[in-house]
Amino acid sequence: MIHVPEELVASQTKYNGEAGRAFVAGLPARAEEFLDRWGLRTTGPSMYGMASLVLPVLRVSDGTPAALKMQILDEETEGEPLGLRVWDGAGAVRLLDHDAATGTMLLERLDESRPLTSLPDTRAALGVVAGLLARLVAIPAPDGLRALGDIAAAMLAEVPAAAGRLGPQDAAVLRDCAAAVREVVAEPGDRLLHWDLHLGNVLAGEREPWLSIDPKPLAGDPGFDLLPALTDRFDPDPDEILWRFDLLAEVVGDRDRAVAWTLGRVLQNGLWDVEDGEPALDREQITIARVLRERRG
Repeated sequence: MIHVPEELVASQTKYNGEAGRAFVAGLPARAEEFLDRWGLRTTGPSMYGMASLVLPVLRVSDGTPAALKMQILDEETEGEPLGLRVWDGAGAVRLLDHDAATGTMLLERLDESRPLTSLPDTRAALGVVAGLLARLVAIPAPDGLRALGDIAAAMLAEVPAAAGRLGPQDAAVLRDCAAAVREVVAEPGDRLLHWDLHLGNVLAGEREPWLSIDPKPLAGDPGFDLLPALTDRFDPDPDEILWRFDLLAEVVGDRDRAVAWTLGRVLQNGLWDVEDGEPALDREQITIARVLRERRG
């Protein structure tokens, strides 16, 4: 019997409602199906994230250690196998097998006990992220992925209504971020983006010291990939924010565009906060936006 952690049940119910409950209810049967189909046996307890159940497994035919990942299919997750296939292990976990109908994946086994969060030196950890980011965004996005241009256009259309549900100061931040996006939306970029590259989504490996996991790929400008690492172990000191930003911006190229698209990521998160009924924007991200807007000015 496959154990489905209560935390995964709660997050799926909260964010996906009936579809999430159906996904959770079907996990034991799905796990048994793919353990049999791909000739696998489990080697440890279930692992989980906000949206997925992962089983440590061994491929019986050749003894290859792997991870069986099961998640609900949506616009963010459906591009994961395509992105992993294109990266082919260059800075990212390697895809070993995939079922298109369910989104179930067999992945290279990494060391889940050693995420990059285990590295106590924050600057060293961010240096690892910067190195991975440079490799990941060096590759053109394949056809079939979500496009940043479409996402940005939809965000800009939502700003007037969302700003009207916030206090004056937060509404001004939202509008300023939108103004920055308008300057670059005509050239949204064509790189293969990870979208969620932060310390918790990097694990130690055997063939490489560190590899990224759990991408939500899209095609766009690399500057849209910086914010998660700016918020990791957040330090409000403007000098620290700029040090982090400069480290990451250097590997993606145009700094002005990186500022604009990072503000675009603050905008995206802010719109989601408003949609979720939050009365105010995230204070850490407001601080980042303020520091970067002053730099632009």
